[in-house]
Amino acid sequence: MRPAFAVGLVFAGCCSNVIFLELLARKHPGCGNIVTFAQFLFIAVEGFLFEADLGRKPPAIPLRYYAIMVTMFFTVSVMNNYALNLNIAMPLHMIFRSGSLIANMILGIIILKKRYSMFKYTSIALVSAGIFICTFMSAKQVTSQSSLNEKDGFQAFARWLLGIGALTFALLMSARMGIFQETLYKQFGKHSKEALFYNHALPLPGFIFLASDIYDHVVLFNKSELYQVPVISVAMPIMWFYLLMNVVTQYVCIRGVFILTTECTSLTVTLVVTLRKFVSLIFSILYFQNPFTLWHCLGTLFVFIGTLMYTEVWKNLGTTKSQLQKADKKD
Repeated sequence: MRPAFAVGLVFAGCCSNVIFLELLARKHPGCGNIVTFAQFLFIAVEGFLFEADLGRKPPAIPLRYYAIMVTMFFTVSVMNNYALNLNIAMPLHMIFRSGSLIANMILGIIILKKRYSMFKYTSIALVSAGIFICTFMSAKQVTSQSSLNEKDGFQAFARWLLGIGALTFALLMSARMGIFQETLYKQFGKHSKEALFYNHALPLPGFIFLASDIYDHVVLFNKSELYQVPVISVAMPIMWFYLLMNVVTQYVCIRGVFILTTECTSLTVTLVVTLRKFVSLIFSILYFQNPFTLWHCLGTLFVFIGTLMYTEVWKNLGTTKSQLQKADKKD
């Protein structure tokens, strides 16, 4: 029952979270910082109340290690949200972030000296090809949309390149953070709830450097049209409603993934998250009418087939969690 409940939370929370993020980004493309701050603040307050026991519970992992992890996590979150302000369309944003397997493999080879089978290398090549196709076609769209004015076209393309750079950096940094987190868990044991709290609480002072941008968007959000919230019949600026729902659905998404990781194998988690991304992508294309050509479809297909190949779903569908854990120990 709990795995089914967790899957429901992941699909309901994560898919609706992407919808509200796109609603925010379409109205105010530069709102990434206020969105990131709100998400961090909400999870930090919840963790302080229920995980840290109002600060009375000491951390199982020393804070000096969390300081390193937090620096990486804060950078990844800010970069990913800020990329939406740099001519990056939401479908490309989702597809590009699906390339985490590539970054994990590259850093795994460099840092952990891991070696993979030819089948896994092939799957990663497929994911890489898919991301390249989608990125290349998006680049053509950016230049064609701004072709009326050569100067504007160059500026739009330059911003788009910065966005791709931000997403690439965030992808590699996220993979490095995953490796660092893996080594910490091996040394101190798994403390996912604790890590979630400190990863969101410790970076909060860093938002002081983004205070001016956050304040500007507070003013803009206050000026947005009023929206009558269903059920409770309360009127509030619609941008604040979108932000509130984005924060709440992100929390539901994170809790769903957390329950899933405790109840299912990493293979199942990867499969559920991949399918969730696919559903979010399709919804974004259909509902928001984002530009999506046949080449984008081909690239997306490559990404998802490559991801499923990497996880070897068809080999492991009948394998229990304990059997997979034994296999992991052998490796």
